[in-house]
Amino acid sequence: MHHLSALDALFLHMETPDMPMHVGGLILLDKPKGHRGSFYKKIREHLVNRMHLAPLFSRRLAFMPLDLVNPIWLGGADVDLDYHIRHKTLPKPGTQAQLETMVAQLHEGMLDRDRPLWQFTVIEGLQNGQVAFASRIHHAALDGQGGVALAQAMFDTESTPRSVESAEEKAKRLPPSTAKMLSAAFRNTVAQYGKIIRAVPNAVKVIGKVGSMALSASQAKKAGAPSEQGTGIPELADIKPGDSPENAAKSLLKKIPGGITLGPRTPFNVAISGKRAFVGVQLSLAETKLVARHFDGKLNDIVMAIVAGALRRYFAQDNKVLSKSMVGAIPVSLRAPGDTSQSNQVTMMLVNMATQIADPRKRLAAIIAASNKSKAITGTMKSVMPMDMPSLGIPWLLSIISPLYKLAISTNRIPVVANIVISNVPGPPDALYLAGAKMTANFPVSIVTHGLGLNVTIQSYNGSLDYGLIACRRTVPNLRKFADAMQAAHQELLDLMHADAGAGAAVPAKVTPKPAVKVKPAAKPNAKPTAKKKDGTRKLTGGNVKAKAARA
Repeated sequence: MHHLSALDALFLHMETPDMPMHVGGLILLDKPKGHRGSFYKKIREHLVNRMHLAPLFSRRLAFMPLDLVNPIWLGGADVDLDYHIRHKTLPKPGTQAQLETMVAQLHEGMLDRDRPLWQFTVIEGLQNGQVAFASRIHHAALDGQGGVALAQAMFDTESTPRSVESAEEKAKRLPPSTAKMLSAAFRNTVAQYGKIIRAVPNAVKVIGKVGSMALSASQAKKAGAPSEQGTGIPELADIKPGDSPENAAKSLLKKIPGGITLGPRTPFNVAISGKRAFVGVQLSLAETKLVARHFDGKLNDIVMAIVAGALRRYFAQDNKVLSKSMVGAIPVSLRAPGDTSQSNQVTMMLVNMATQIADPRKRLAAIIAASNKSKAITGTMKSVMPMDMPSLGIPWLLSIISPLYKLAISTNRIPVVANIVISNVPGPPDALYLAGAKMTANFPVSIVTHGLGLNVTIQSYNGSLDYGLIACRRTVPNLRKFADAMQAAHQELLDLMHADAGAGAAVPAKVTPKPAVKVKPAAKPNAKPTAKKKDGTRKLTGGNVKAKAARA
């Protein structure tokens, strides 16, 4: 038995048909030289030989009697290969737009909870001869970093698959008795209470430190220092200059989120339907790093600036939305170095996106400042953020809260804490192979929720940044428009950097990025085809990367 953490179980409790809680992606593969015909059987055989390397493949949920506590994972489940590893063929001509539509449809609906919570689909029929591999795995089973660990079991670093130890014959495991399950659940609950009690002294110190930071921000404001919107440091008007850190902390707890400005209500921040749209965008990692170095920011700051620029373009005609800074919800990993466990260890950081600022240079500077301050708060609190909590009675409590949440959804009164989710997950720096086929793109496909109808998840891979855009189709009816706006925002930052070079400012030396496959925008009806280069690819706006497709 393996107990779900509180956060893992929350993804199960929150799930509805309109809001399935699985993640995944779309991978594009170049088949090995000389291979003819379907590649499905090759991938299926490869995966079957690797399933014993990751427990996720053969574990299923077991729900506790009377829903007293959160469910548990049981290993040794039977795997129905026809259900878990599927095969589809795109209708002709097999365009990028058709592939993205199919991925969106595959991402709809809930996974069967009576089976292991994962499903793969091999998609063939692409006009460029590539094979696509779409995946979906329940978020209760793993987070982004856990997904990287899972990928290590599935993929190889060379075209010839490595040899792995064969799976030992496993004796059929009988399911644990009800008494054993309840006994284990109560032991786990007692252990979680013990962790909480032991963490109290450190938590008091940390909250006092955060209170001191808030006090410093408040004192600076009263002294006439200019206020930075969206720094992440609450500005607490009622903190007195002589307050102790303990009193400042009490005020902080009363005022959270304090100075973190809540986002404006936009068309993205409403109740969602179960229909999805998906687009993949691939940008140059080397170019993004150059921009980050030039403007003294981090890679993630530039990613947020690209998304912020896209938001301004998308809502260019909506002055009300652009009158106030939108807020990004940024997942932050709490995973310790070397921890590859397949469970969720993540919190959420709020960063103001400075979308009310028209000047891209000033907007980027504001984003960098806001991000630094938010990271300071999150870093201070990180050591006392619980990875788990006692789950006794939690399912009952959530069953009481659930009707209130559903009422907020039906009346469209969901609080707008953030406007968009932006998640950046470091990925492999070199090429990977699946069953001997080279991966050319790796686009994440994440989750959208009520109130957050657009999710942008990014994974770096082999010299590129692969952006996976997933949205409620009703909430974001033109997701391709947003993807094009992101490419334009990327180019805008490059142009600023090159303009500085022309003005004599120091600009980082040009770095030639590795060749990367890029996402081809869906062609507009009756549009004239873009001129192809000798290798058959098309150049994307804003990058020296090529155009192809999307991932999971």
